Amino acid sequence: MNSVPPPIPPLVRAHRRRRAALAVGAAAVLTSALTVGFQHAAQAADTLLSQDRIVTVSSTQVSGTPGNAAVDSDSTTRWASAATDHEWIMIDLSATSAITRVHLQWEAAYAKAFQLQTSADAVTWTTIYSTTTGTGGTQDLNVSGTGRYVRMNGIQRGTGYGYSLYEFQVYGSQPGAPAPGGPGYILANPQVTGVTPSHATPPNAYFHEFQANCSANHTLPDDPIVFPGQAGASHMHTFMGNKATTANSTTVASFEAGGTTCLAPGDKSGYWMPTMYNGNTAILPIGPQVIYYKTNLIDYTSVRPFPKGLRYLVGSPGNNATQFIQESYEGWECGDSYYNADFPASCPAGTQLNVRFQAPSCWDGKYLDTPDHKSHMAYPVDGRCTIGHPVALPMIEFKMALPVSGDLSQVRLSSGRGYSFHYDFFNDWDDPTLAALVTHCIDGGLQCDARGYDQNHPEKGAVLNDQYLLP
Repeated sequence: MNSVPPPIPPLVRAHRRRRAALAVGAAAVLTSALTVGFQHAAQAADTLLSQDRIVTVSSTQVSGTPGNAAVDSDSTTRWASAATDHEWIMIDLSATSAITRVHLQWEAAYAKAFQLQTSADAVTWTTIYSTTTGTGGTQDLNVSGTGRYVRMNGIQRGTGYGYSLYEFQVYGSQPGAPAPGGPGYILANPQVTGVTPSHATPPNAYFHEFQANCSANHTLPDDPIVFPGQAGASHMHTFMGNKATTANSTTVASFEAGGTTCLAPGDKSGYWMPTMYNGNTAILPIGPQVIYYKTNLIDYTSVRPFPKGLRYLVGSPGNNATQFIQESYEGWECGDSYYNADFPASCPAGTQLNVRFQAPSCWDGKYLDTPDHKSHMAYPVDGRCTIGHPVALPMIEFKMALPVSGDLSQVRLSSGRGYSFHYDFFNDWDDPTLAALVTHCIDGGLQCDARGYDQNHPEKGAVLNDQYLLP
């Protein structure tokens, strides 16, 4: 039985795989991207806070109109809701922000009556703008409010369709946030510049992936990304891959010094997640766990290897059930119970509790890390990377199996409830090995194992030898 705490609104997992591009709809684009650029230049005093942030929506019209299409600074993509009055779109700005301006670029389906609202917790809302005489088009609204979440709350449609936004841009400031390039930002060297999101459509390939099979090897109350150099500052984590990961593993050199439990010796990357407990007993994954390297981009041939030292956080220990469901791929599952935000009440005896969680796969090309450990990465919009994050990288998908079954009432994570699940990644692949696997398996449209071998296409051969090394 699904154990998601009620009530949870209908959600769109905007980052899920997109197998084909859908037509944008019959209405013409009302304004060009140059208009957006003009608005930025005209009011440079405030900062665009909503670019490529996590978006939650009440509904979508079709899979080709996801919520995050409204925050990608691309006025050829859009969010569209179901054809009912009471629909909404919410942006998570990732931190408490002072909000000074909201820019709305409506498609033909606009809101006649709507509110702009802010919230600290996505539960209690404060209205900072309201109208019952909206006419659509482009609206640039000066507002004053504070919150982490900003919502366009539709009350009455202006047409017989739903609501449709090319852009929902929130401007303001995040007091105390470090300036770009300052503390907490780690510059890539070299930076990747001059890249535009690929709009190519290569021949269809259902699979484009390989596996990194890595075993759990130790637990520590450390997190070298969130709490670098601060031993014991974190909740307990279960570490996989690099055997020597501690709070002091903050550089590529520190990972190079360690061994690995991944099948491929060339993968010395660090992977870690909150430790699971059944009562007071730690529950650790048994044997190699499946960590997929794949893509959900239409142009799978545009994917390039991770830069050495790239690191990021996927999900958040502070997520609520709604946020977890949006960000996860399939949530928690066992037996016949699927898509759970929290742990099921029980699992059939002898089964394992599984979780699947996909990472963002579009990079800004500038930073190996940012202060929130997320802003340099973004999920694709309808199978494409975005203007702000144009560089296509492999999409990591955790598929963890935890050996616990029966009554799960005492099961918890070190970070809290099931929806607090998250994981961290620090890339330290051997560059030639990773490049060969990405080129052969992802760009080549194959379903590879940890050796880079697709059993359905034996004629393509394998990337690695029997020792999981480059020949």
